[in-house]
Amino acid sequence: ACFIHLIFYHHHSSSLKTQRRERKMEIGFLGLGIMGKAMAMNLLKHGFKVTVWNRTLSKCDELVEHGASMGETPAQVIKKCKYTISMLSDPCAALSVVFDKDGVLEQICEGKGYIDMSTVDAETSLKINQAITGKGGRFVEGPVSGSKKPAEDGQLIILAAGDKSLFDETVPAFDVLGKKSFYLGQVGNGAKMKLVVNMVMGSMMNAFSEGLVLADKSGLSSDTLLDILDLGAMTNPMFKGKGPSMNKSSYPPAFPLKHQQKDMRLALALGDENAVSMPVAAAANE
Repeated sequence: ACFIHLIFYHHHSSSLKTQRRERKMEIGFLGLGIMGKAMAMNLLKHGFKVTVWNRTLSKCDELVEHGASMGETPAQVIKKCKYTISMLSDPCAALSVVFDKDGVLEQICEGKGYIDMSTVDAETSLKINQAITGKGGRFVEGPVSGSKKPAEDGQLIILAAGDKSLFDETVPAFDVLGKKSFYLGQVGNGAKMKLVVNMVMGSMMNAFSEGLVLADKSGLSSDTLLDILDLGAMTNPMFKGKGPSMNKSSYPPAFPLKHQQKDMRLALALGDENAVSMPVAAAANE
């Protein structure tokens, strides 16, 4: 019994050391919008050392109060950290942070990894991947499914692709940010999967909105409609979460509409590339 206890103690203490080592990981974080701020805060709460940057530097203040360091430029953050995550609003912002003056490319080099969790198209991911790997760095794209609340709760779904060794090394961070991480293979697959997911969401939310309005205008209770949908096969967390606010005409942005529309547009372009006709998504985009 004593021997077993010793083995358990050794295993337990070594696994605690591993956890402590992982938690001490230093991570750079670029972009502190609705999503980025919540994600960086989660990393801090779980003991990671985090260095943050945002185009509007004042957005870093709250994170600094919670123990983060601040970089003046993306290049400065890359120089300081072995791993850097970015969470930016669109392809234009994602490219700008990498390629502009004082950008990621100025300091990325062998031994450093860059993880872009922004929602962009596959072409943008491939362009960033080529530039990062050209300098000897490693790249993973990791767009997420989930908006403000899942980001705050560490319940995002991470759709990663790219350098497998970098993915494996950053799993401790992904485990704090999300409830599940999928590794999807080559760069571009993460971006494509995210666009498909958001296309389904956009079409679904449009049908849901039309249903609520139709019920109301037909003299029915839209609250009763929510109850009926919730009890049937179409029940889902999104209807449950958004429906009550929509009925009250309250629309606090967890995911700004301009970004949803951008994703629908990119998904339709992906459809064109692959000769897939998507009339429902096209109507939802309009």
